[in-house]
Amino acid sequence: MFLRLAHQHRQFVQDLVMNLQALAVVLERRGYPASCYTCGDQMNSASFMVSLGNNHLIRFLVSDYGITWTEMRDDRELMKLEGAEAINQLQELANLVKQSAPAYSGAKALAKRS
Repeated sequence: MFLRLAHQHRQFVQDLVMNLQALAVVLERRGYPASCYTCGDQMNSASFMVSLGNNHLIRFLVSDYGITWTEMRDDRELMKLEGAEAINQLQELANLVKQSAPAYSGAKALAKRS
């Protein structure tokens, strides 16, 4: 049972990393400075960051050790979430990206909602 759970967890982390990479690409195309870095080819961890303007930064980390969402403004931590709450917040960001207009006008709409 535990080996099966470990395998499922690895698959979950890999899926999450792939989705973070895709989100970073979409955000970059919409005009937001975004990045997603992974360690190695196994995709078992990632560091995702996006700037929403006005010194508003989102950092999402995923690894075997956990998942965290950190939101900062003017170099001050506004919110830090872990686990399922962090993933829910990431979904909110993805939903806002879906709703916003492309490129220049979308950046303003997303930054206002955040």
